[in-house]
Amino acid sequence: MRETPRDNGPEHRPGYDAELPAPARARSEKVQTVNRIFLTLSIVSNVGLAVAFGFGLSIGDPSQADAILRRSVSLHLLTALGAALLALLVHAVALTYFMGTGRWIEETCEAYRLGPDPRAQNIRLKYRAIPGMIVCILLIMTTGAFGAMSDPGAERSASWSSQIHFLLACVTLGGNVLSSWLEWSAIADNGRLVDSVVQEVKRIRASRGLDS
Repeated sequence: MRETPRDNGPEHRPGYDAELPAPARARSEKVQTVNRIFLTLSIVSNVGLAVAFGFGLSIGDPSQADAILRRSVSLHLLTALGAALLALLVHAVALTYFMGTGRWIEETCEAYRLGPDPRAQNIRLKYRAIPGMIVCILLIMTTGAFGAMSDPGAERSASWSSQIHFLLACVTLGGNVLSSWLEWSAIADNGRLVDSVVQEVKRIRASRGLDS
C-alpha cells in the first residue's frame, strides 16, 4: 500500500512565507548562497560561450593561410575549449547538487516519517533539469568535434563541416542559455523544498523535546 503524507493541520504545515526560527533562517541564507553561486557560474559560462562564438565569426576566409587567420583560429579554439569545459563543469555542479540534496531528503524523510511527498518533489525537480543538461553536454561535445574537423590548419578540412559547426554552435549557445535557466529555476525551487523539510523537522523535534 502506498504511504500517504500526514496532514497535521494548517498550523503545522511548512510554508515558505512563514516567519522562520533563527536556525531555519540560516539554512535559507545558505540556500540563497547556492542559488547565487550557480547563477554566477551559469552567467560566466554562457558569456564565455558567446565570446567564443564571436571569435569564431571573426575568422576570415579559411583559404587564406596567413598569420592573422592562424591567430584568429587559435584564439577561437582556446576560448571555445575553456568555455566548453566551464559549461560542462556547471552542469556537473547542478547534477551533484541534486544527487546530494536528494539523498539528504530521502534519509530525513525516512528518519522523521515525513512521507514520500518531499522526495517525490525533489525527483520531479531533478528530472526537470536533467534532460536539458544531457542535451547540452552532447551538443557541446558534438560542436567541438565538428569544429576540429573544420580547422583550416588541419591536413584534411571539409568545407561542409564548418557550416555544420556554425549551426551547431548557434543551437548550443541558445540551448545552454535555456538549460542554465531551467537548472537555476529547479535549484531555487529545490532550495525552498529543503527549507520546508528543515522547518518540519524542527517542529517535530521541538514537539518531542529533543532540542530542549
